[in-house]
Formats: sequence, C-alpha cells, structure tokens
Amino acid sequence: MGAALAAALLAAVPAQAAPAGPPARAPAGAHGQQPGGPALSGEARQVLDWVRTTSNNARLPFALVDKRAAAVHVFDASGAWQGSSVVLLGLASGDHSVPGIGERPMAQIAPHERTTPAGRFLSEPGENLKGEDIVWVDYDDAISLHRVRPTKASERRLQRLASATIEDNRISYGCINVPVSFYDRFIAPTLGRQAAVVYVLPETQPAAEFFGFTPRAEPR
Repeated sequence: MGAALAAALLAAVPAQAAPAGPPARAPAGAHGQQPGGPALSGEARQVLDWVRTTSNNARLPFALVDKRAAAVHVFDASGAWQGSSVVLLGLASGDHSVPGIGERPMAQIAPHERTTPAGRFLSEPGENLKGEDIVWVDYDDAISLHRVRPTKASERRLQRLASATIEDNRISYGCINVPVSFYDRFIAPTLGRQAAVVYVLPETQPAAEFFGFTPRAEPR
C-alpha cells in the first residue's frame, strides 16, 4: 500500500521543473484541492478527520507527516488542503528521539538514533546555522522541516525523493526533507510565516492510539 500511495503522489500533478530537486506535488482547482482531495493513507484520513472535527489545530495551519507513506500533507487554518509531497525522513525507524540528541554534533549521532519522532508539535519559523529559512518542528531535539539539501552526493537525496518507491526515503538525521519547489510554494507561505501544528504520525502503533482519539467508523 505504501508504494501505491507514493505512486499516487508522484502522479498527482503534471511534473514541473524545480531548480534543485524533484517537482513539487502542486494542487489544482478550487481551494487548492485536486478532484477527490489528497491521496491519504487510511490512518492519515483518520487523523485529518479528528483534527477537523475537534479543531485540534487551534485555528492554525497544519501539516500531517505520514511516516509509513513517506508523505506530507499541508492544510490552511480552516483545514483546506493546500498540497502534498513525498518526503525524506530519519534513517532509523522509531517514534521517539534519544534524550539530549539536539545538543549533540551530527557526527556523534549513531545510525540507529536517527529517528523522526512522532507527535503533535507546535512548529515555528526559524533559520538554520547557515541562515536558511526552515520550520522548527521540535527545536529542543533539532528536528525541522526544510528544503532538501543534497550536500552529500553519496546519500542521493534528490534521487530518493524522485523515485517511485518509498523504500529509499529514510536517510536524514531525523529532519523532514521536502522538494525545494514544494517548500517554496506550500510550506513557506503557511508553516513558514507563523506558528503552526505539525502532526507526525507514528510507525510503531496505530495513530488513533498514539494521539488518543477514537476513529469514526468508515461508511459502508
């Protein structure tokens, strides 16, 4: 199912050239939505329904990061879908960060510690040490959402984002990497301008159990 969802994200919109990465998955139509809405996994649909029906996003823009599907879905403060993209995530599986990892140099982080933590995070715009704009997801643990940076050729980050499979999307130290064009078009105008909420879905347990809600029954 993960590979099928990745293929749906890749095929959602005609490809557009990006100067430093694969094409953004841009929405089309009224309110930034494609016909039928975003390609969500079952758990992502449950989380979105919970957020919308309970206003858990507190009238802030929000994003769902679906680790199992290696995808991010961006919504405005009213809950209207803006765009979706494949992402790169932490190399290691797991839903928690190692205590104190945000204070350690990257060279001292072991491969099994490179996780993208799950949770509900109040994000905020910020900058990295090079002055590039990013979105801080968890500042204390140094987890951010940012444009893909192909600084190490052997990691093949651009190729991983562009591939039709999600099997190679685990490579980062925990941060969430998105295509440059997607960040500029959808992240920067929403999460990049004000406080927002980022929901990172777990991969070790059901999302409803992790976030503490009861999913509504699917219509038959």
